[in-house]
Amino acid sequence: MSLNQVFDIAGSAMSAQSIRLNTTSSNLANAETASSSTGEVYRARKPVFSAIQADMMGQQGSGVSEAGFSGNELQSAGVKVDGIVESDVGLEQRYQPEHPKADDNGYVYYPNVSVVEEMADMMSASRSFQTNVEVMNTAKSMMQRVMTLGQGQ
Repeated sequence: MSLNQVFDIAGSAMSAQSIRLNTTSSNLANAETASSSTGEVYRARKPVFSAIQADMMGQQGSGVSEAGFSGNELQSAGVKVDGIVESDVGLEQRYQPEHPKADDNGYVYYPNVSVVEEMADMMSASRSFQTNVEVMNTAKSMMQRVMTLGQGQ
């Protein structure tokens, strides 16, 4: 695997984690928004990721590649966001007849956002982002060392 591939993979992972952090932030910001009907209430959103696969055959023919893959195998080449989906977990219905958003039966509807789950997801996304920053910094450092190999003589 070349350093450019490392940069591409880490960069796509950082972009994916940024989207994950943004959706988590949106979920937390809307966690306590009330609505008078189930059609209007905010629903938790989650990004859907998939691996981008690189065909090693295109790079190495039918032999074994540098990474040890035979010609017809796939290697991960990054992460892409396939979309953002709304959670199908049930909404929270509270009996609050005094609330200004209460329906005719006195119920108010709240989002299906679990603040605890969202905080855990935020910490995980943040750590994943930081790890990929470290990967990029390490690759950059390696590239700089390679460039200075012949200069010391």
